Amino acid sequence: MKTIDSIPMTKISRASKLVSTGAKVGVNYLKYYGDKMVNSKEDAKERLNQNNAEDIYDSLKTLKGSALKVAQMLSMEKSILPQAYVEKFSLSQFSVPPLSPPLVIKTFKKYFGKHPEDIFDTFNATSVNAASIGQVHMAEKNGKKFAVKIQYPGVAESIASDLALVKPIAIKMFNIKGKDSDKYFKEVENKLTEETNYILEIAQSKEIAEACKHIPNLEFPEYYEAFSSERIITMDFMKGEHLSEFTAHNTDQVKANKLGQALWDFYMFQIHTLKKVHADPHPGNFLIAEDAKLIALDFGCMKMIPEDFYVPYFELADKTCIENPTRFTEKLYQLEILRQDDSEEEIKFFSAMFHELLSLFTQPFHSESFDFSDPAFFYQITEMGQRYSKSTELRNMNGNRGSKHFIYINRTFFGLYNLMFDLKAQNIKINNFKNL
Repeated sequence: MKTIDSIPMTKISRASKLVSTGAKVGVNYLKYYGDKMVNSKEDAKERLNQNNAEDIYDSLKTLKGSALKVAQMLSMEKSILPQAYVEKFSLSQFSVPPLSPPLVIKTFKKYFGKHPEDIFDTFNATSVNAASIGQVHMAEKNGKKFAVKIQYPGVAESIASDLALVKPIAIKMFNIKGKDSDKYFKEVENKLTEETNYILEIAQSKEIAEACKHIPNLEFPEYYEAFSSERIITMDFMKGEHLSEFTAHNTDQVKANKLGQALWDFYMFQIHTLKKVHADPHPGNFLIAEDAKLIALDFGCMKMIPEDFYVPYFELADKTCIENPTRFTEKLYQLEILRQDDSEEEIKFFSAMFHELLSLFTQPFHSESFDFSDPAFFYQITEMGQRYSKSTELRNMNGNRGSKHFIYINRTFFGLYNLMFDLKAQNIKINNFKNL
């Protein structure tokens, strides 16, 4: 894979990159208008999506950092984005062009004050994995193998300016209105800032590993503060394949169920017991070991779940609450889905929309066990997401609704559901975490 010798780091250089990408997208639309005159509209639209997805991703993978992280987050929205975008943006989960070896050494010396071979017996300057915020290298010391994650230069310093560039697009895409809409962008900015603090990530990783070590078929690497810094993390090198690589060839249903139960128990224990959750459940953050154990990595994005959100959120997942109009409406207000300044039309529309959405999305919690391999369940979710994404009625209403905590909690559940479906996990015991 081609390596990168430099990353745009100033606000102007990063903005210029996005502007040039916008120009390419404009040219793609001109081609599309001509294409649909001589070919079917569906084929022309598919080619437009493929061209746009490729140009946008090529730009984001050069910028890296929060810009690429947004692509990673969007790749999990399989029910909303066109397939061309999902496929291209999914590459940001564990396969992006790495920094060149000379830039790696330069970056390591900047962050640690020493050459990597002053710390380790051997250090491979060619990465084994590159993602949105950092890339991983293999090292060895006293016969032991380590994985060394190095943050891309300039990532932490560019978060606010990157999001300022993305904000107008997001406001238009999600139809956000109102003076208090900044709370959503601040939530994302705060989380991205936390993800660039590797000292915090090490502390969170050790905390979660200790709290969840009793969960069967789940493993974590050990972390080493002596070989780490605010922009470098050193941990055990864990041998395994990415979850998406495993699911592409696995035909062993027993193994799939075993891994699915471990993954589900891991998330339910965090959410319901710790009230703090790994809010970045994408395939690049999980490895499958040869003995069919799940290895959990990368705890930079952790979301605290405050009690005043947790209680109404899971009360709303209860079937009796969904079927009780008075209680259901009460919870919608508590979670800021319905607003005091809503019109009668907005109250009626969003009450019906969220009743339909929650009746479907909470189905796994309405039984003792659930079959996450059922394509009908996921087809319904996809169909509903695409239907509402095209709704002109929804676009005419204020999309600024819902507690800021929804951003990462909903992201967690969407990501978890997708991973469970990828595994084709069956007969998953929903409340099994209570018995561990």
